[in-house]
Amino acid sequence: MIDKLNEEINKFLSSFLNIEEKKLNQIQNKFSSSITDDLTKGHVTTNVCMIAASNLKKNPKDIATALVEWLKKTKKFEKVESAGPGFINITLKRLDFVSTINTINQKPLKFGESDYGKGKSVQIEFVSANPTGPLHVGHGRGAAYGDAIGRILSSSGYKVQKEYYINDAGRQIDILTASVFARIFADELHGFFPKNAYKGSYISEIALAFKNKNNSKLDIDKNSLVENLPIDEEKEVDEFILRVKKNYGSWADIKAFALDEVLNTIKADLESFNVSYDKWYSESSLGDIRDKKSKIKKAIDSLIKAKLAYEDNGAVWLDTSKSGDDKNRVLIRDDGRTTYFASDVAYHKDKIDRGFDKLINVWGADHHGYIKRIEASIEGLGFDKEKLDVQLVQFANLFKDGKKVKMSTRSGDFYSLADLINEIGTDAARFYYLSKQADQHLDFDLDLAQADNKENIFYYIQYAHARICSLLEKYNKSFSSMPKDSTAISNNAYTNCDKLIHEMSKYPHIVLRAAIALQPHLIIYFLKDFAQSFHSFYNDNKVLTESKENTDSIVYCLNAAKIIIANGLKLLGIKPIEKM
Repeated sequence: MIDKLNEEINKFLSSFLNIEEKKLNQIQNKFSSSITDDLTKGHVTTNVCMIAASNLKKNPKDIATALVEWLKKTKKFEKVESAGPGFINITLKRLDFVSTINTINQKPLKFGESDYGKGKSVQIEFVSANPTGPLHVGHGRGAAYGDAIGRILSSSGYKVQKEYYINDAGRQIDILTASVFARIFADELHGFFPKNAYKGSYISEIALAFKNKNNSKLDIDKNSLVENLPIDEEKEVDEFILRVKKNYGSWADIKAFALDEVLNTIKADLESFNVSYDKWYSESSLGDIRDKKSKIKKAIDSLIKAKLAYEDNGAVWLDTSKSGDDKNRVLIRDDGRTTYFASDVAYHKDKIDRGFDKLINVWGADHHGYIKRIEASIEGLGFDKEKLDVQLVQFANLFKDGKKVKMSTRSGDFYSLADLINEIGTDAARFYYLSKQADQHLDFDLDLAQADNKENIFYYIQYAHARICSLLEKYNKSFSSMPKDSTAISNNAYTNCDKLIHEMSKYPHIVLRAAIALQPHLIIYFLKDFAQSFHSFYNDNKVLTESKENTDSIVYCLNAAKIIIANGLKLLGIKPIEKM
């Protein structure tokens, strides 16, 4: 529909206006044509006259007058007229207009797809929660968002790799190990448990599983482990870790076992949430700074060579203040240990070295201050920081029975993603996580998500799909097969379906907008409006009429509508419901 118009517009720009190639390209890259919101204003509208006027320093109405005459002479359109300061509204010929539903019905899985991305490779890294406990509902929003943009970009011609970065090195894993150790040997330690350890029931479950598998028995000297520990909670757990590491060789085995158990839980939860990854990337694979061949050593050496990393008081720093960070950041501490930031630097270097055209990081909004330092490291390594696109996702607040649900993994008192899935299902959870722009605050009301009424937008959309499925089933019982094309609509004066067809025509452009802006919620907004259009159509029209021709028209249109809803939901990772 739009391609036909844009083809003629480009002919007009290059032939009629006779402008130089540079200005022509500027106008072509800036103007847009889109489906009108109001059918009374035609099918398609374009702002090319205003864009051209701005570039050529001419009156947009003069260009609009010329373009209207040009388009009329082609005789390809039913009606062409200027509107406002320079908009052009175009009404298509009926045959061209209704051909949309032929396209949908004949290639249902392809409708909405495009080659916009031209095969460019995109890596999306999302969730990447520390493997110290089950995912909570705060992680669910990032999971739904990252997975959805991966699906949308794939449908828009990009080659997408989804990746989970496993933070399996560092202090938080030591605390996890210490937590499990203390539960395994609770009797020997006379119930001692570090105050800042992980307290969830899953820790006890991991400990029990380890004991059952290993029949663990150690001659524990309680006093050597817990006597005279620091009062400070952070220092207490750190000192406890040091003592266990020094005195008991079982540390490594417990660490490996605990990490595997937590990771397996995370993977299972994500799979239940219909989220899959192409690659699980381990932080530990970056190696040790003492190994000259390790990825982390090579990355930091590159920054030193570029004179962006420097030594001060025994530590190695990266000069991130030049890139807008509020201060420079430590890469290697004065005791020789690398920071989390150093691992992130090495990881991003590895990402770029793998040849991706674009990197998308989906981070929690609390990581906003981290962006500048990562950009600084990318530039320091000699790469274009524009390769990196950081999407910030606000954590969702979950409300159950009118009360805010706690989500602290460390305290052990939290509502997990698995709990959410069990209560309302994967599809409803994904839908509401995606219902708002990712960087906007989201209050997730469980009561609303489970309501069977139009206030529950998820239910409202799914009901539209199920209702159409029911109507089509009734039709199939009366007639042997579905109509094969739009002949019934094209050849008669039955126009009741026109508004619905017009709304369907918007779908590919909505998907493309969602891909360009990385905003899956645009698809939900569309589906909500489209469901409303369908329900209005259903209330105003008798579907199974006495006229076979009219019935065929309606059924053929509704089958396309069903495809539109199903395709939109599937792009969001949601299964359309056929019966309710």
